Amino acid sequence: MKLIKLVLFITIAFISTPVIAHQDPDQSGYIQVDGGKIWYRLNGLEHLGKRPAIIAMHGGPGGTHRGLMPYVELADTYPVILYDQLGNGMSSKFVDDPNDQSTWTVEHFVKEISQIREALNLDEVIIAGHSWGGTLSAEYAVKNEAGLRAAIFGSPLISTPQWVSDNREWISQMPQQYQDAINKNEAAGTFDNPEYRMAERAFYDRHMCHSDCVDRGFRDNAMSGNREMYQTMWGPSEFTANGTLANYDISPKLHTVEVPVLMICGEYDEAAPKSCYKFAGMIDDARTVIVPNAGHAILSEGKDLVVSTIREFLAETVK
Repeated sequence: MKLIKLVLFITIAFISTPVIAHQDPDQSGYIQVDGGKIWYRLNGLEHLGKRPAIIAMHGGPGGTHRGLMPYVELADTYPVILYDQLGNGMSSKFVDDPNDQSTWTVEHFVKEISQIREALNLDEVIIAGHSWGGTLSAEYAVKNEAGLRAAIFGSPLISTPQWVSDNREWISQMPQQYQDAINKNEAAGTFDNPEYRMAERAFYDRHMCHSDCVDRGFRDNAMSGNREMYQTMWGPSEFTANGTLANYDISPKLHTVEVPVLMICGEYDEAAPKSCYKFAGMIDDARTVIVPNAGHAILSEGKDLVVSTIREFLAETVK
């Protein structure tokens, strides 16, 4: 039975566990994958083998694990594994051939999840991802691998055509000067034009961080992501997709997912709420939660609500 849960314009009381911004991992290291090694960190080591492990995938393509640090709060109950995908952050120095882009594919990054499970001997897992990481979570969920207990799709890229359409609708609500700057420079391919970048910043002020993206120090002293990967796979901005993912769409396979799914996004998210509802409706056991007054960066703008929602979802579905 489909379970849809709306959290919008409602005040919710909850208790969250505080976390130090750079809480040290209980265990960290490198895992061999196709094309090199990836760095991982694990908290909640005492739960390993007793509770399903949460594997969380960062956004991008080309981001790093630092944006997922709020997940460490869940290590009081579950083993929590964060990692940098090959070519990014702490994994950027361990690529066999830095000039080889053959691993810049959905298939490669989904396979990394299986390689993490094998290396750490993870019999039961919960997969979680945000933005591009939500893509990987959805891709892994449709595989219905043994031991998969639940999946979290955070502000996910499910269909590039739908994403672009939704963001064109958001753009149509912006002041005309920004609409004109975006349309003119996209037609000309002048993505570095200052007026295009100004319009891009205005868009992000509405749909990346609609209220305030709180700096909790999670990204302090962090290794950078991979801008070239982002531009190659996605494009010049969040609302312009002209890279290798331009025609991406996992939605026709969502009906095959057999585990419970939490779909969570912001009220003004680039992953628009109406599409999150639509995609969740394609899954037999899914619930949708909308984070009020938030854009795409829900783990920054609505950290406590997001973490408490995930905690509640897992308590109800993963026994």
